[in-house]
Amino acid sequence: MGTRKKYDKAFKEQVVLRILANESTVSESAAELGLHYTTVRDWVKYYKRDGAHAFPGSGNLKEPDEEVHRLRKQLADLKEENEILKKAAAYFAKNLK
Repeated sequence: MGTRKKYDKAFKEQVVLRILANESTVSESAAELGLHYTTVRDWVKYYKRDGAHAFPGSGNLKEPDEEVHRLRKQLADLKEENEILKKAAAYFAKNLK
């Protein structure tokens, strides 16, 4: 088995924009580039659905996903800080008696 070929965001957008501008069809573009029809079709589908946020790249998240990830991390940090404060309060309350 060969390694999977990766295409950058600019390349995918260029192919999709040609298709959306009716300069080429999905089938023509796929054949011209040596790609499978469904690969190009999916690029068009993702671009129509996500627009400028399509094709975020490896390791990158779309903006809404990035915000959710950031908020979840913030929540986890705050929960951890809260647990530490509870333990400290219990420790000092025990020593006051």
